[in-house]
Amino acid sequence: MPALRSYVLNVAEKAKEASRVIAGLKASEKKRLLLEVARLIGKERNAIERANKTDRRNAQKAGLAPAFIDRLTFNSKRIQEMQAGVRAVANLEDPVGKNLARWRRPNGLRISKVTVPLGVIFIIYESRPNVTSECASLCLKSGNAVILRGGSEAFHSNQILARIYQKALGRFHLPKEAVSLVTNLDREAIDLFLKREKEINLVIPRGGEKLIRRVAQHSRIPVIKHYKGVCHLYVDEKADLKKAVRIAFNAKCQRPGTCNALETLLVHRKIAGRFLPLLGRELQKSGCEVRADSPARRILVWAKPAKESDFGQEFLDKILAIRVVPGLGEALLHIQNFGSAHTDGIITENKKAARRFLESVDSSSVMWNASTRFSDGFQYGFGAEIGISTDKIHARGPMGLEGLVSYKYVVEGQGQIRE
Repeated sequence: MPALRSYVLNVAEKAKEASRVIAGLKASEKKRLLLEVARLIGKERNAIERANKTDRRNAQKAGLAPAFIDRLTFNSKRIQEMQAGVRAVANLEDPVGKNLARWRRPNGLRISKVTVPLGVIFIIYESRPNVTSECASLCLKSGNAVILRGGSEAFHSNQILARIYQKALGRFHLPKEAVSLVTNLDREAIDLFLKREKEINLVIPRGGEKLIRRVAQHSRIPVIKHYKGVCHLYVDEKADLKKAVRIAFNAKCQRPGTCNALETLLVHRKIAGRFLPLLGRELQKSGCEVRADSPARRILVWAKPAKESDFGQEFLDKILAIRVVPGLGEALLHIQNFGSAHTDGIITENKKAARRFLESVDSSSVMWNASTRFSDGFQYGFGAEIGISTDKIHARGPMGLEGLVSYKYVVEGQGQIRE
């Protein structure tokens, strides 16, 4: 244990020292640094794929679920997307040093509210190695250092990506500890990092509900979190059925293992008989299991009966819960009772119904005629995302650069003293 404490302290202190250097970089310097990272990702593509192949082989031997292995997988397309994400972050407006407000007091004092980096961000995540790149890019762009603690299942992928960032930092004579990867995978190390409030300023856990609750319970440092992604779509009686089928199918089946994938579909009873057979055919062809309430099963006779516990469940798999509701009011009540405040949407051509839904649903993202899969920092134009928050303090929803800065007040005087 003393050796582990020493390891954690060393990583945290060096990250803190590095954060002071990164905080002082000019916008142009941060942009050049990230463009170099993007170039190196392209150059090291084959090495990244080899490392990821090792991780996937180990995951298969361990008997991990297909959805889990999908999140772990780096193919050529995903590496290109990662590279594009780094370039996108590089070209975003610098979030540091922005004047949020400025005013003059009657005594002549000039006061400015100016954005500043947070310092050191500690990120804990599972399976998805692209998180390594997304988080490192966003932290460097916002003038922060980052400590990354990925899961053992992506260890080799995370290592090579961290080395790429450190190589780029070295080329600009910057401390490589600005991007630190925790190589000691002892779970006790996480608890020790969560107590380093002197060096670490923010903790972001990305993973399952169990992990996030454990981090929130043990951390002395502020935590950005969302526990579940129980996303809903409500198909209104005035929905365009062709549009509704495309949206609902995409929301559920495009990547079912993500936190913004559809988990519960609510359907207005007046259109259930026409809509559900259309969607049902697509779900059956894709191998998606349906758990439906009694009215829905009278239409989808092949569906499994839904238990009450299926509503409010985050399946993270090709499983969809379906409930037929009398109208919009009942859909809103269902979301209020079973939702997780992540992402919920309505499919309708009725503007009045849409506005009521958008104003009534208290989730971090609400959608109208769009897939829940768009609830993502890259899709929102943030370049990437550091995480998703369902809290309401500091950051909410997909969290990009603006969530990685705080602010300070700059007060300028001409010799004023307080009487």
